[in-house]
Amino acid sequence: MALRNIRIQGDELLGKKSREITEINERILTLLDDMAETMYKAEGVGLAAPQVGVLRRCVVIDVGEGLIKLINPVIVERSEETETKLEGCLSVPDYVGWVTRPCHVKVEALNEKGEKVTIEAEGLYKKALCHEIDHLDGVIFPDIADRLMTQEEYEELLEKSRAKNGEDEDEEEDDE
Repeated sequence: MALRNIRIQGDELLGKKSREITEINERILTLLDDMAETMYKAEGVGLAAPQVGVLRRCVVIDVGEGLIKLINPVIVERSEETETKLEGCLSVPDYVGWVTRPCHVKVEALNEKGEKVTIEAEGLYKKALCHEIDHLDGVIFPDIADRLMTQEEYEELLEKSRAKNGEDEDEEEDDE
């Protein structure tokens, strides 16, 4: 396994659509292993092949429930109900943004053995699946974000929120 360089926003390759994988061979398996190692080293929860410079339809994801490697993933169902959550991206290191996505998705793909897998997901797992599949279609989260902010702006917002919540808790304690 080897670490790969993560492409950063502005790299033309990130805006291109990835090709379907027609054969799961040693090169693809090595790519998946390298992607996993790169994702873990960068402390991410997902990584798509275009992010490491390969226009092939495969992703790796680990949201704390174990590593999954998906080949040719496709969202086959999505709920009509949506939610807007904060997202970040290893390819867009200085920004976070509010992105609206379905609350539930069903994804079909192949695992590294070539077996068909179906995943139904919500929460962070769903967000990671949608986010990484977007990469395969040449979409990065700033392209679809409802609102973007720098990491610095986000941290300031968090500080204000914590301070406000701390004050509110103190006020409640004083009222008792």
